[in-house]
Amino acid sequence: MLVMTKRRLKTIAIPGTDRILGGEEVFFVAEIGKGFIQTKEDQPMREYLANAKRLIDAAVAAGADAVKFQTHEVSDEQADIPIVSLHFKGAERYAWVKRNTEATPLFFWRELKNYAARKGIIFFSTAMSRGAAEKLTKVDVPLWKVGSGDVEDYVLLDYLTGTGKPVIISTGMVSFAELDEIVAYFRKHLTPLAILYCVSEYPCPPEKFNLASIEKIKEKYPEVIVGFSDHSVGDINPVLAAVKVGARIVEKHFSLARDLWGSDHKVSMIPVEFAEMVRAVRAGEHKKVAQQKFYGNKNRELDGATNQFRPYFKKLLVAARVIKNGEKIAKDMIHALRPALHLKGLPSRDFHKVVGREVIRQIKKGELLTKQNVR
Repeated sequence: MLVMTKRRLKTIAIPGTDRILGGEEVFFVAEIGKGFIQTKEDQPMREYLANAKRLIDAAVAAGADAVKFQTHEVSDEQADIPIVSLHFKGAERYAWVKRNTEATPLFFWRELKNYAARKGIIFFSTAMSRGAAEKLTKVDVPLWKVGSGDVEDYVLLDYLTGTGKPVIISTGMVSFAELDEIVAYFRKHLTPLAILYCVSEYPCPPEKFNLASIEKIKEKYPEVIVGFSDHSVGDINPVLAAVKVGARIVEKHFSLARDLWGSDHKVSMIPVEFAEMVRAVRAGEHKKVAQQKFYGNKNRELDGATNQFRPYFKKLLVAARVIKNGEKIAKDMIHALRPALHLKGLPSRDFHKVVGREVIRQIKKGELLTKQNVR
């Protein structure tokens, strides 16, 4: 729930813990993501678990407040269409998501949640679809993360807001106009929200930072906790500058080594770098950093409005089962699948417009919903 400190700072209590988002202390998230996968060849689940536990141990030693993973359920996330994302050319996207789904059954997430608890660090994960969120609900994660490619997946958002838990979203693939609608949706559902300013470039060059957007987000949405999800490599000054202009959450990809095989290792902090970042902020060194180099223009549109990854990660609505002619569409009859680049139909942001409407002919499982088959 939303609470206030004696200094009247906006904060969000993290359920089941004694920790908050938005207080005087910056909250550091080690984004492990899928970093437990470190080889091109498949490995047994015990190897992935061992890798994940080593990463949790390293995050604890580096001073992280939380570890965050990424959870997939391929059947309601990715269409079986050959496509390679620009940020990771080492694997075809459907095969990569399928591998992650099969590598991480419910037991995997329960084991990691319990291990993190024993180590005294908060565990949560980015739910990449409603199915992934349903899996994580069984693990009882204390809060949710929504990746920037999914912040208009209202199939997912509808489920998350129904849990009553806080949600963190990233801005890397949205415009300010789209963000206005998303924030209004969370307001309507009384869901505590944190927004991480993010530029989806891997790695992000200095000229793209435009940290003035952090201040603009704080002004536009005064009830929201604002943070920074950073994909830069080799320099902690962007993070220090972001904290100086108001970021209260810092998320950084986290890996044991940048030369490991996988999607995010190359843009990750290694443990010694993460520890130095945490130390510098805790010591107040952000107060002395010259933020002008990274500040930019407060009136600039979010990079997410035209980000090159949007067509690869945006989703469209498809039938989760056979929907008979004349049948009214219920929420559980719909999935949201990517990539929008190769699919033609109603976007996932139209989820609530479609629910309750009739189909004018039988729609097969996996078929796209369109203006021609829904009335």
